Amino acid sequence: MFERFTKDARDVVKSAYEYVDGSEGGGQCVEPEHLLLALLDREGGRGSFALRALGLGERGESVREALSEARRRAGLTQAETDALAGLGIDVQEIVARVEEAHGVGALAGDRKGKRWWPGRTSFGRGAKEVLECSLRVALAQRDRYIGDEHILLALAMRPGVPAEVLADHGVTYESLVRVLYGSGGEAKAG
Repeated sequence: MFERFTKDARDVVKSAYEYVDGSEGGGQCVEPEHLLLALLDREGGRGSFALRALGLGERGESVREALSEARRRAGLTQAETDALAGLGIDVQEIVARVEEAHGVGALAGDRKGKRWWPGRTSFGRGAKEVLECSLRVALAQRDRYIGDEHILLALAMRPGVPAEVLADHGVTYESLVRVLYGSGGEAKAG
């Protein structure tokens, strides 16, 4: 599938790997959050243009903080945290207790230098779904190649932490389509 990726899209995937191996983002495999972090770092691609056009250029640090907080909650969205609170489950209290016993970032899977298995970093299920969705988005837009903008659109439309964080910062699938394709953008690629 990567042969259909533009250079910008390949660079996003490579950068996402670096977030897994580096200190920020941590974890065992590439997840959708790593793809969003990599997109935030990009300059010059259509995805970075769209993010800046929608005001995320100067608010990138706020997005990073929101992703980091979601990681501390073991990847739960704020909506999931609120739903659990409705059942009497205080996620913040659970996070605090686990981190008190096992250290900060314990629920996030941040085990610096300690992989569950040795060898190459892999893609998590969520990241695979985002990349597959980016292909469907490109096809729906009648684009021949998958660019970084298609990865961004897939992140915005797929339920989860990246879509929630983007929406909290005013970036939705619909607003991205308007910026990237004008008002005549195609319908969602489910």
